[in-house]
Amino acid sequence: MVIEQQITKAIQAGIQALYGAEVNPDQIQLQKTKKEFKGHLTLVVFPFLRISKKAPEQTAREIGDYLLEHEPAIAEFNVIKGFLNLTIACSQWIDLLNAINGEADYGIVPATDQSPLVMIEYSSPNTNKPLHLGHVRNILLGHSLSKILEANGNKVVKTNIVNDRGIHICKSMLAWKKWGNGATPESTGKKGDHLIGDFYVLFSNKLKEEVNALEAKGLSKEEAEAQSPLMAEAREMLRQWEAGDKEVRDLWAMMNSWVYAGFDETYKLMGVGFDKIYYESQTYLEGKAKVLEGLEKGIFYRREDGSVWADLKPEGLDEKLLLRSDGTSVYMTQDIGTAKLRFDDYPIDKMIYVVGNEQNYHFQVLSILLDKLGFAFGKGLVHFSYGMVELPDGKMKSREGTVVDADDLMEEMINTARDISRELGKANEMTPEEVEDIARIVGLGSLKYFILKVDPRKNMTFNPKESIDFNGNTGPFIQYTYARIRSVLRKATEQGIVLPERLPLTFSISEKEEGLVQMLADYAEIVKEAGKLYSPACVANYIYDLVKEYNQFYHDFSILREENPESRDFRLLLSANVAKIVRSGMNLLGIEVPERM
Repeated sequence: MVIEQQITKAIQAGIQALYGAEVNPDQIQLQKTKKEFKGHLTLVVFPFLRISKKAPEQTAREIGDYLLEHEPAIAEFNVIKGFLNLTIACSQWIDLLNAINGEADYGIVPATDQSPLVMIEYSSPNTNKPLHLGHVRNILLGHSLSKILEANGNKVVKTNIVNDRGIHICKSMLAWKKWGNGATPESTGKKGDHLIGDFYVLFSNKLKEEVNALEAKGLSKEEAEAQSPLMAEAREMLRQWEAGDKEVRDLWAMMNSWVYAGFDETYKLMGVGFDKIYYESQTYLEGKAKVLEGLEKGIFYRREDGSVWADLKPEGLDEKLLLRSDGTSVYMTQDIGTAKLRFDDYPIDKMIYVVGNEQNYHFQVLSILLDKLGFAFGKGLVHFSYGMVELPDGKMKSREGTVVDADDLMEEMINTARDISRELGKANEMTPEEVEDIARIVGLGSLKYFILKVDPRKNMTFNPKESIDFNGNTGPFIQYTYARIRSVLRKATEQGIVLPERLPLTFSISEKEEGLVQMLADYAEIVKEAGKLYSPACVANYIYDLVKEYNQFYHDFSILREENPESRDFRLLLSANVAKIVRSGMNLLGIEVPERM
């Protein structure tokens, strides 16, 4: 905050004048004054006692007296033990609001030609099923993180890696071939990803029947699964795919195209996108070649059965398989290949993988292997590890068809928002198009905010009913406050009120108004902190606190009915800038805000 920087310089000058000593800005601890004490900012005096060689209270009083005499920003002070509580002059808060108002993108740092390039991978779906609630948290975190890092002056490339090969893909393909009867998205009226997901579940059900029958003949579950003719067919299909069999490859390409069209619809409704999409079918051979190159250089070693391994015991880890004895690749190999292609395509300074915390070890190993293979970003690779998301009634399983599809979830949220709008009577004042647009904005905002307000590292339970409540720490509460402010500003315009570009510094404002300006000024630091911690939750909870504080102000103070024109203009300008910061912060979360509700 500008005021803090100004006061920090004054404190440096004061310590030099009082005690003949120089101190660095990072030695000066200024924090918000606790609510039970008078003041705006509190200086912790204890670090300066060895310089002053005086008691904490006396040191605090001497610094306070100096500031009162030499720094116009300080109106008064009080001392509580070793803490100097400073009250900022009213004119400074008005001037600070003027400064915030003068910056259309306050708190946002634009990228330059010299900015580092950060690549963020998120979504990472499989082409055997639609996107589900787990993907939703991943996608929302990745999309928001990309916006937050851009707001911190980075150049950002948003990327996706699609898992479009492997035995699980063949399961859906085989089920369609055996029992699909030529079904297509057009003939069934289903989105392509949902159609393929149905065949994945069908395969699992048929396999279960087969295994149960074999177990009934006396085989163990493991023996039954090993002898299953259906699994044997799936493995053979994978072998044919790897061998480039035309019929299998054509079927694979057709079914994947259905899935990609379905994914695109989901991404579009969710309001997310990517700059570059990679496919594992195109990266696994690159990874294999890179591993063989590492083998030649002695970075990896080959066992007697022909498999290739990395010995990570010197790094305190174990040995890691990179190529199986039959020469086929594992996930680690594919990730090495994907990294190679990305490094060929972009001058990456930092690579961030948005992947659940169950993969912590995988990315620890990947970082070491990429570094050994000479990738510049290897050692600094960031695994943005997040917790799992569940519903109130427990976990989800794709193969059993108990997953909550992202599409179904979003549709439910939009429908609920529409129903609530009708119940409140708001829909009567709008066109059908406005009703639908606001239902979409509020429904998706509820979903996004509820997920993003939680610390990413924690597991969470998504409760649809709680998320769409118009009270409490929710998206609709914030969106409603924004719409309320926009309504006030429209009424001001209708009344012919024209706000000045700069407010005069000659009138008084209340402590509540000063506090709101202080909160607005904090936004720049919040954006910076969110980027440093990789945490959209920092932004989400700041916006909620700001909105909660504004609503108390709105309840306690007149705005348009205020008779003093200077106070009225201040409150309108304050309201406009609260709306500006709310819109900016919600944009960093990928959430729209409606002009009316």
